[in-house]
Amino acid sequence: MTHPNTAPQPYDDGMLDVGDGHQVYWQVRGTPGGKPAVVVHGGPGGGFARGGYRSFDPAGYQLVLFDQRGCGNSTPHAGDPATDLRHNTTQHLIADMERLREHLGIERWLLYGYSWGSVLSLAYAQQHPERVSEIILAAVFGGRRRDIDWLYRQAGRFYPDEWERFVAGVPGASRDGDILDLLGGYARLMEDPNPEVRDRASLDWSAWEDALLSHEIHGKSEVFTGLPARERMGLTRLCAHYFSNGLFLEDGVLVRGAGRLAGIPGVLVHGRMDLNGPLEAVRELTRAWPQAEVKVAEDAGHLDSETKVRHIRDAIARFAPRSPAAG
Repeated sequence: MTHPNTAPQPYDDGMLDVGDGHQVYWQVRGTPGGKPAVVVHGGPGGGFARGGYRSFDPAGYQLVLFDQRGCGNSTPHAGDPATDLRHNTTQHLIADMERLREHLGIERWLLYGYSWGSVLSLAYAQQHPERVSEIILAAVFGGRRRDIDWLYRQAGRFYPDEWERFVAGVPGASRDGDILDLLGGYARLMEDPNPEVRDRASLDWSAWEDALLSHEIHGKSEVFTGLPARERMGLTRLCAHYFSNGLFLEDGVLVRGAGRLAGIPGVLVHGRMDLNGPLEAVRELTRAWPQAEVKVAEDAGHLDSETKVRHIRDAIARFAPRSPAAG
């Protein structure tokens, strides 16, 4: 299997005009003419270059990578305060994926989504099930209000001091109100004309995200706060924009609509100790999607472990084409 650090270079790339003044960067790696697969990265606003694709062995696959609107090499970048986010929603991203699929002449593709990418993958697949061959999701997020409330409030039961500092980042914020109001406060601060206010809000948001990621099994420190300022601002600004708007999804729609995925094989890989989203949402998805298999990594949280990576690679190998191109 291809080692993550020796992944092949892209053999095709470009910028796709998706309208609204946005250009989406894409590239293709792996096997020309192989089985199409697309990596749907996390964030929102993480960009594929942050490494979410590196568990994907491209042997036999035509592997499509793209930076969602406002991040990575796509333009305009959300790290620029002049970038308008009005045309950056889940429905816009679904439409971008369809436009990219058509641009590349792909009939159907495998979806590989990680974290926020699992939300976007589910939303895309439920809207375009005829365009999806299989689905692999890792670090799955349910996308419901209760999932958002868990991530930005209930998980504070484990780290109350860090959560208190997160709430304190928005002057006058209620600890007991609608979580979307708190997140909306951050979104407004990141639009403030004062660059110091914007940067402080971005750092406060990053500190909460890092608190969850740094203390878990195989945790890493400064995943958010250690980013270059422009990338950090773009990531946190898009996160606040999406989460404060309920991910631009009707509450619970992805779980209720999971029956639309019937007949599509899937593998859902989740860390038992994932504080970003409990395993419960994964189980609820599979009740209506019987073709989905759950693989639980007992030694992992939101970030990867050897077991979690093995489950992902096993799923990729299972769905790989059984043809000379795969060899």
